[in-house]
Amino acid sequence: MAPVTFLNFLQRWVVTTLAVLVAAWMVPGLRYDTASAVILASLMLGFLNAFVRPLLLLFSIPLLVLSLGLFVPVLNALLLMLVDKFVKGFHVAGFWPAFWGGLVISVVSIVINLMLGQGPQVQIRRGPRPPRNKDGGPGGGGPIIDV
Repeated sequence: MAPVTFLNFLQRWVVTTLAVLVAAWMVPGLRYDTASAVILASLMLGFLNAFVRPLLLLFSIPLLVLSLGLFVPVLNALLLMLVDKFVKGFHVAGFWPAFWGGLVISVVSIVINLMLGQGPQVQIRRGPRPPRNKDGGPGGGGPIIDV
């Protein structure tokens, strides 16, 4: 995995800010008072997604399994509501605006990152041949899929 540089961080922050702007424009009940509020809100959302979200996902594994992953948008909504509590000038009117805002932010971020070439990448390459099996048969040697 490539190290995160300042330019990568800046690009992710700009993408998140654009996604939050689109969500505030599209979702009733999600709004901001000033440009600095939306910039600070996107920075806080990025921080929460980087440090708090993994812990929430870990603790909610049973719910994630039972819901087949559909609990993730609920976690995203809770994080967006938490941003409302920390950033003055950024307002979330309740759970449902946070839920729909989280979905819009996720979709917009994915689309922008794909356009920038920063989406998930799959590489198929041929690796060195592994040793033969104990029974003398070939041990593989097919393509290696690196996700």
